[in-house]
Amino acid sequence: MTTSTHILRRRRFLPLFVTQLFNAFNDNLYKTAMVLFVVYSIYNSEAEEAMFSAVASGVFIVPFFVLSALAGQLADMRDKARIIRIVKGCEIGIMLVGAAGLLIAWQDVECATGAGAACLTAPPPLLAQSAIPLLLAALFAMGVHSTFLGPIKYAILPQHLHSDEVLAGTGLVEAGTYLAILFGTILAGWIPVEVAAAVVVGIAVLGFITAQFVPPAPPQGDSNELDFPLLGPLGRSGHGKATKAAAFLPTLVADQLVSMFKLVRSTTHDRRVFLAIMAISFFWTIGAVLFIQFPPLAKNVLTASKEVASLFLVIFSVGVAIGSVSVNALLKGTVSARFSPLSVIVMALFVLAFYLVCRAWTPAPGDTLMDVGQFMGQPLAIALLFCLLGIAVAGGMFVVPLYAFLTTFVPKTQTARTIAANNIVNSGAMVAGAVLAMGLSAAEVAIADQLLLSAAMCLVSSWLGKKLYDAEKAAPAG
Repeated sequence: MTTSTHILRRRRFLPLFVTQLFNAFNDNLYKTAMVLFVVYSIYNSEAEEAMFSAVASGVFIVPFFVLSALAGQLADMRDKARIIRIVKGCEIGIMLVGAAGLLIAWQDVECATGAGAACLTAPPPLLAQSAIPLLLAALFAMGVHSTFLGPIKYAILPQHLHSDEVLAGTGLVEAGTYLAILFGTILAGWIPVEVAAAVVVGIAVLGFITAQFVPPAPPQGDSNELDFPLLGPLGRSGHGKATKAAAFLPTLVADQLVSMFKLVRSTTHDRRVFLAIMAISFFWTIGAVLFIQFPPLAKNVLTASKEVASLFLVIFSVGVAIGSVSVNALLKGTVSARFSPLSVIVMALFVLAFYLVCRAWTPAPGDTLMDVGQFMGQPLAIALLFCLLGIAVAGGMFVVPLYAFLTTFVPKTQTARTIAANNIVNSGAMVAGAVLAMGLSAAEVAIADQLLLSAAMCLVSSWLGKKLYDAEKAAPAG
């Protein structure tokens, strides 16, 4: 029996694994259904579509940047299983708001186009105008939800798994995440948006149920007090209640910025951990830019339907899952970055090949969009999908060992905060990538040409991966 099979049969891992599957599935189903519906049914220009895709990505990522320090503290100082249950309970309310936004937008489009039986009731103008704000508000709240869950799904592993099981557990969480993304993406591209609205609420309920079976994971340290370096002094100051109330929000924001800086700085004590965070961040910058580009690229460059855009995301997800499991087999349970520099160079070559195929693509005539069958009948379709799969497999092989660095080379009392520091740097890098993508779109750089940005980022990630491997070899044994 392999290590992966063994831990999947144990309560100390299985409920967490299934809860994370539901979380990744629901995140992706909601985000993808929303973006595809807006890109294909509401907007009608490449610039607007690329801008909305980038804005949606930014809205989801911002909470990771702002709240990861607090999330990391909370996860290290409170029972991780209890936090999971609270967060999954909140997800039910968030998805009810998101489902309402999807249904309002759906009815607004259907009734405006006179779709007959599909138009049940035309929403009033004020309600129709609230659809996209509701969608983005729910997406932001899901970002907050995932910010607090993110540090736990990795930091809890060393508490529930043996030392020789951590890499396998990390690989399973990564592979499971991307398989869940696979199925969420398939549904988002193929089911009607009104069905997606019902499914996201149902999955949120299931995730809450499975979270009840995650074993307790009490804090490993002695400190149970959260650190608020600026809010604490404000509360103890002699200012009046009105002044304190007015100063609360800006002080809270400043407090989190100070905490973020302290948290990220705390990872520099181990060069391997710090370099792993930097390399992971550039990887997810590349991933964020690619995911931003896929829907408008599919629609405007490849003249393909939303089902084809969904297929792109599916193949990307499958590839990362394959890479996640493959690198664990190659490393034989050892936490090492020795394959990372080469993996991301291979990824860069596949990105360049993907770009060249896109440039050589012959679009459909007129305003028609190809369905999956028509798309697969194109001479370059197989080459395009193979390049995309190669990007994802190489990316998965690059990133999974780096996550294991974050939980292996730090004390168990600090693992959640280390993951939170990683989330801060990751999210900042992804926001920068999204802003850069928006800038390129505003400067009228063709969406296909923006793929070259992703290839260039791979070179930076490879350099960081090489620095990490050098630090790994230089570290004392044991």
